[in-house]
Amino acid sequence: MARHAVHLKRIYDAPAPGDGQRILVDRLWPRGVSKEKAALDLWLKDVAPSNELRKSFGHDPAKWDDFHRRYTAELQANKDAVDQLSAALKKGTVTLLYGARDTEHNEAVVLRDFLQK
Repeated sequence: MARHAVHLKRIYDAPAPGDGQRILVDRLWPRGVSKEKAALDLWLKDVAPSNELRKSFGHDPAKWDDFHRRYTAELQANKDAVDQLSAALKKGTVTLLYGARDTEHNEAVVLRDFLQK
């Protein structure tokens, strides 16, 4: 089976034709973004990090390794949500959308790594 691309994009960036399915992977709706502007195909809150993990990480790059490890463990225990993403990926390109300012240290990065393994 062919593997389709997984792209990452801030939800504040404009949709593009190559995005494929646009899936928001944040637990909270991003500030200042209308549902129309988001142009989502799916909002998958359940695949996002737990509130406890999200708050303890606080987007602090110094906590990245711990966050990456703990979130990967959460994903391994979250078969239903991961299966929804995997099913979307089998259909074609997927863009994981996130609200964080840091493009290298966020849940979508971990999620992409997890899906590509």
